[in-house]
Amino acid sequence: MFSFFKRKGKNDDTLKNDGREASVSAADVTGGETEAGTEEVTTDLSLHPSQTVSQEQMYVLRFLNNELPPLKRNQLSLSGIEWSEQPNGIAVSAFVRNTVEREITLGEVPLLLLNEKNELKARDTFNLKDLGSLPADSSRPWTFLFPAASLDPRVELGKENWSVAFDLTSRKHKLDLDEKWDKTLPEEQKENLKRIVEKLGNPAKNELNFTGLSAATLDNGDLTISLLIRNGYERNVNIEKLPLQLFDAAGDLVAHGQFNVGDFEVKANTTKPWSFVFPASLIQKENADFSKWSVRVSK
Repeated sequence: MFSFFKRKGKNDDTLKNDGREASVSAADVTGGETEAGTEEVTTDLSLHPSQTVSQEQMYVLRFLNNELPPLKRNQLSLSGIEWSEQPNGIAVSAFVRNTVEREITLGEVPLLLLNEKNELKARDTFNLKDLGSLPADSSRPWTFLFPAASLDPRVELGKENWSVAFDLTSRKHKLDLDEKWDKTLPEEQKENLKRIVEKLGNPAKNELNFTGLSAATLDNGDLTISLLIRNGYERNVNIEKLPLQLFDAAGDLVAHGQFNVGDFEVKANTTKPWSFVFPASLIQKENADFSKWSVRVSK
């Protein structure tokens, strides 16, 4: 399970944790604990009941755990040990540390893999129930596999000063503007979009939906619509082709067309506005009533 055992031995002068500490208030992850306090807490090594390690491996784990700094009361932390490339992704070993004064069990949690510049190398969701119950004031070594699909090949990941961290930002749904929109939209319109996204609230978990913003007929007879594409997944969603049906207030089909949007990405837990133009040749109903309208993704 722990790749560093292959090269870190009892007499190895380089025996150390290669990653940084990334601590958060336990309340931010579990939603049920008090905020982090000022009391400093050291964490004792705790192995999962199913883990079996040799005496030499236990020495390494105890040594690495003893090198960790104290935490504040009521914190959860991920302290990186080492990462290694695997055929199907990157395996990251870390201590999962708990300073809540009771045993806790975690569920599905999104995690980030960051390099020494805090650039995002990978993001994925892990079921931390597999960790088992974490005792109070404990430190449990674990290995997380970030699958190849979650890795950003543009980001370099050095062997030291990287970190694996809880992704708290992904829990709050927010507006994500394409670079072109960000450069051309006036600040007033950007703020208005933010207010609309906040008013709509979060989409359902693991759902991608579409909310209409505006619809207008152009002078050449084409029909343009602007949508909010809302991603309720804890992962980025990529769209290449999007077949859309447009319906008016009467529920009549106004237009139907397939849009080739290339590698269009909607980031995890974000809403991205985008515009689509139906050519006049695809319009099936003239003088449609757009006082209320909707779109559907056709099969």
